[in-house]
Amino acid sequence: MKLIQRLSASTPPFFSKVRNIGLILTAISGALMGIPAIPAIIIKVAGYLAVAGTVMSGVSQAAVQKEGG
Repeated sequence: MKLIQRLSASTPPFFSKVRNIGLILTAISGALMGIPAIPAIIIKVAGYLAVAGTVMSGVSQAAVQKEGG
């Protein structure tokens, strides 16, 4: 299965929920990074949230219902 086919295939319900949680984490981190006057530790935590959310979303989107082949 090619990557484009895998990413456009149907995603199982569990991984759809994980993907949505990852997108929420990424959005929260973006909002935190946009605040001008916050401590550096919060910006560092927001960076970790961004990485975690991006990885969660990417891996979850690559999961498929049934692999053909």
